[in-house]
Amino acid sequence: MDIEKIRTLIALMEESELVNLEISSDDEHISLTRHYDAPAPTMMAAPAASSAPAAAVEGKPAEKAGSVESSPMVGVFYSAPSPNDPPFVKVGQKVQAGDTLGIIEAMKIMNPLEATQSGIVDEILVDNSEVVQFGQPVIRYKA
Repeated sequence: MDIEKIRTLIALMEESELVNLEISSDDEHISLTRHYDAPAPTMMAAPAASSAPAAAVEGKPAEKAGSVESSPMVGVFYSAPSPNDPPFVKVGQKVQAGDTLGIIEAMKIMNPLEATQSGIVDEILVDNSEVVQFGQPVIRYKA
């Protein structure tokens, strides 16, 4: 593996605040671990499920209904093919399964984020050029 690939992986770890990264291919294996001098952040227990709506709990707004498209990887989300082009989707736009919703750049590779279902875009949950995590909701459809 060349040094530029390793530098790219390190930069990706720093951008996304990853602690461990392990990649294997046929003839290569790399494992990177970041160590912090600061104490590890404390984890909070998930609240128990209740029948009360989320708005009633601690004054937080209720989570919107509707399914979401989540990021399949860690990377940088781009809403358009290039800075001068219009975005792939806009709020209120109807999309079909397989339509491109955006691009996620990971390790200098542009990966299309495709719709897994048909629906109407209710909300775009991340900004252009924002780092997204694996499983992070990116697009919400109307319920």
